[in-house]
Amino acid sequence: MTVPAPDSRTPEPRSPDRRSLHERIAADLRDGIMSGDLAPGSSLPSTARLKERFDASNATIQKALRLLKDEGLVVGRAGAAVTVREHRQRTVRPAAFMAPAAPGEPYRWLTEATLWGTRAHSTLVDVREVVPPADVAEVLGLPAGETAVLRHQILSVDDEPVELVRSYYPMALARGTALTEHRKIRGGTPALLAELGFPPRLSVDRVSARVPTQEQYQALALPTDLPVLRTLRVVHSDQERPIEATVMVKAGHLYEVQYAFTPE
Repeated sequence: MTVPAPDSRTPEPRSPDRRSLHERIAADLRDGIMSGDLAPGSSLPSTARLKERFDASNATIQKALRLLKDEGLVVGRAGAAVTVREHRQRTVRPAAFMAPAAPGEPYRWLTEATLWGTRAHSTLVDVREVVPPADVAEVLGLPAGETAVLRHQILSVDDEPVELVRSYYPMALARGTALTEHRKIRGGTPALLAELGFPPRLSVDRVSARVPTQEQYQALALPTDLPVLRTLRVVHSDQERPIEATVMVKAGHLYEVQYAFTPE
């Protein structure tokens, strides 16, 4: 008897969702909130309807709602209507940060933050010479073991930490400049690089979603085990020379990234 070959069109069995039920329920409701299907100011379905929809107990529904409350997506208390909060997710446009600030003007990230009606500031955590991570060394064209200047910052909006920023500069470029000094640079590093004769010409981003490390979880004060957005940005000057590589880690529930493209 000849056994027929497997039909390549038949999909493989899907892996089961191994998350606990309350995490799965929170994920479905979170998606509805962040996509706008559950609008700010609207009430979530009643506990009875959620129990029926998800075939879950009252305790499980309450655990799911607690996750959303901890993330700041909904407000309410047991026995009362749970309401969707005003969306806190901010749309960032990387292209808006590339050009150097005008003389005497603050760094463009701070300027952009005012468009959200918020108060933003940066905290310079550390400036030192380090061996950069392997992916940073690769994009900067550094040999294995060669050092670079690290400038480490935490960006906050309305006193809430929202982004970790680690910028690396080749020693040949940074040595003897303000890049090596433990102080903020007026107008930001794009303005300084332009003054040094290395105007930013092109930025290339690699964006990925990752599970936060322990440091990222604590530094960003993440409410739950939500993913973070990691961007490796490489800034090139004339002759495509890489002059800066920055690793930015954003709280995933607070940001979306907007890119604009034109057909080639």
